[in-house]
Amino acid sequence: MSGVTLKQVIKRYGDEQVIHGVDLDIEDGEFCVFVGPSGCGKSTLLRMVAGLEETTEGRISIGTRNVTRLDPAERGVAMVFQTYALYPHMTVRDNMGFGLKMNGHPASEIKAKVAEASRILKLDEYLGRKPAALSGGQRQRVAIGRAIVRGPEVFLFDEPLSNLDAELRVEMRVEIARLHKEIGATMIYVTHDQVEAMTLADKIVVLRAGNIEQVGAPLDLYRDPDNRFVAGFIGSPSMNFLDGVSKVGVVEVPAFRESVSTAVNLPGDGTEVTVGLRPEHVDLDPDGSTHTVELTEALGGVSYAYLTSSATGEKMIVEERGDTRSSAGDQVGISYEMRRLQVFDKRTETRIR
Repeated sequence: MSGVTLKQVIKRYGDEQVIHGVDLDIEDGEFCVFVGPSGCGKSTLLRMVAGLEETTEGRISIGTRNVTRLDPAERGVAMVFQTYALYPHMTVRDNMGFGLKMNGHPASEIKAKVAEASRILKLDEYLGRKPAALSGGQRQRVAIGRAIVRGPEVFLFDEPLSNLDAELRVEMRVEIARLHKEIGATMIYVTHDQVEAMTLADKIVVLRAGNIEQVGAPLDLYRDPDNRFVAGFIGSPSMNFLDGVSKVGVVEVPAFRESVSTAVNLPGDGTEVTVGLRPEHVDLDPDGSTHTVELTEALGGVSYAYLTSSATGEKMIVEERGDTRSSAGDQVGISYEMRRLQVFDKRTETRIR
């Protein structure tokens, strides 16, 4: 197994540059997730690692090898796509072993590797079936098994769960996490779903418009984002953002109808800022009247109250637990811990610390 290193990697299509000087180190055996909105460059970057997209400038290394100009087959990677791309006329066993067969591996080796991959993915009872007789989740496991039998240095996943329904997505997330734990391979996984990123990753790479916004462990990004984009993208529901104005030692937050003390190094008096506060860090006060409850989503163990500030009309989401929940039309106040507030420069969107 090997790590992956990207040094000043650039991708252009003609005059249009879509990847902008990316530097990234992925350790041997690490599960790294590329996450970001559609069009941010995450799949392009993955395909550059795979060799399916040419690298315009920069260097890509797998282990100690410079693979920047190597063909995909020479890179020691295996890729699992959003579409299963299974041969419909072949059995599961033949689909999984087909790549090795085409490369001239002996039948005994193919049989052993298919058996091992089947054991890992719990596909033993399906080896004689054809893809049409499998569920979507089973087909994706076969596609992953086809990658495993190749024994790659690096596994690459390009939104492999996008075609599955919600229940199967959860099931397959568990399967992929278990697979990583069992085989210990370096894995790079692309998704637009930040829940997948948070639950699977050792390291998350947040991308926007071909640039890396922040790299870190899931909870580090959640608790300590560098800018408003990362703060808003990581976490579901998203962080609440409210307008504020910096004063001497405090931030005036009109939506709260109060000034908030904060330990961060605030900019000059009168500077516009943005205050961030996560839904789980706010409590409702039924005796207050600063906000109106527009809607409450009751999801069982947790509810989400959608509030509108009576003062500014700004929106907030508040997480509720316990037996008493709010209802649409309620007039409420809010409370929160000052240390939970995050402050961002309104113009640059960078975090003020």
